[in-house]
Amino acid sequence: MFPIIHVAAIHAVAPAPEAARFIVGQDPEGHWVAIETHGRAGGIFRSRKAAVDYAEDETDHRPDAVLLSGERVEFRI
Repeated sequence: MFPIIHVAAIHAVAPAPEAARFIVGQDPEGHWVAIETHGRAGGIFRSRKAAVDYAEDETDHRPDAVLLSGERVEFRI
């Protein structure tokens, strides 16, 4: 018969990347844009609703993840 050996599990916690946040606003030409704050995602949209819907979908509908800007927002490719 073999002896029973108990091994403690070691759980390593990797640092979580900062959660994505989006800014939604109009560019200088009046187009609605959604831009991820780290510049990893974004787009130009036909309406404010479309830009907000996109940003909310990309952030899993987290509260406070989508900010509406009253200033002009420039979308750079």
